[in-house]
Amino acid sequence: MLEGRSCLISRSLPSSCEQESRLAYMTYHLLEITRSKRPPGSLSIEQDAAAVVALTKRTKSTENQEGETLDSQGSSDQGDSDSSTLISSIGRDNSINCLARCSRSDYGSIASLNRSFRSLVRSGELYKERRQLGISEHWVYFSCNVEEWVAYDPYRSRWMTLPRMPHNECFMCSDKESLAVGTELLVFGKEILSHIILSYSILTNSWSRGVEMNAPRCLFGSASFGEKAIIAGGMDADGRVLCSAELYNSETKSWMTLPSMNKARRMCSGVFMDGKFYVIGGMASNTEVLTCGEEYDLARGTWRLIENMSEGLNGASGAPPLVAVVENELYAAQYAGKLILLKV
Repeated sequence: MLEGRSCLISRSLPSSCEQESRLAYMTYHLLEITRSKRPPGSLSIEQDAAAVVALTKRTKSTENQEGETLDSQGSSDQGDSDSSTLISSIGRDNSINCLARCSRSDYGSIASLNRSFRSLVRSGELYKERRQLGISEHWVYFSCNVEEWVAYDPYRSRWMTLPRMPHNECFMCSDKESLAVGTELLVFGKEILSHIILSYSILTNSWSRGVEMNAPRCLFGSASFGEKAIIAGGMDADGRVLCSAELYNSETKSWMTLPSMNKARRMCSGVFMDGKFYVIGGMASNTEVLTCGEEYDLARGTWRLIENMSEGLNGASGAPPLVAVVENELYAAQYAGKLILLKV
């Protein structure tokens, strides 16, 4: 789902941190899942997956015939030997290398083979291997209802329904932002007295409470690149517009405070491009609309102000700039239907 760069980042929809407007809650992510380029004449990803799954099933069958034990429920428990080798005929390292090249669509089937395969899929080790191999897939995660998300697999041309988010009346009525990072889909919202984060994991196909930011907020700009994401600006629970920024690491489940931006802003947008993070537009106050943006250099840890990067908020609802990066070029869309290529 999320292990690679999030190509299309989410944005906040309502214009306050109070009751959500009557507009339907709609947001989606185009998610990059690593996948390597294949030489001419090589097997397709589907053929690879079928071959590996078939091999694992044959391996499992052979090992059971040779006296491998089953637990009392009948599920396969291959013991320490199976855990260390997975596909015993090729060894653990080669097994992981092969499985990493399978489509993510097959990981559910692979996880159902036995406990060792299920543990491997849930550990996230396969996704780390995929990043190292430079493998990528693109999936879309889409929501037009607060508690409901669906995923689209373009390689199999099918939609899948995610488990419903835990019901929370206050969360449903608050502003929400969403962010795809690493192997997680994060949805930011608010309870009665504090901001909260709900996290969907593709490893376990389940929702849980996410790790709280150092400075909780809403209406921020955000984007992700691999297992890391940056959120910038926004508004705290007391209504103060923020210039602070934080970096989230999906692998360590931790937040790190970054240097502050030059300008405080809320209702802004964020993107990653050329290995740098950009925050665009927004509002400095209820009356001051910002057209400038800022560039954060991760290597240097510094912000650079960029004038005239945005035309301001979009439409009558005052939505944040609608932006996306395609092949390292930044595009902005207007509500009138005009698409603009922005030069940075």
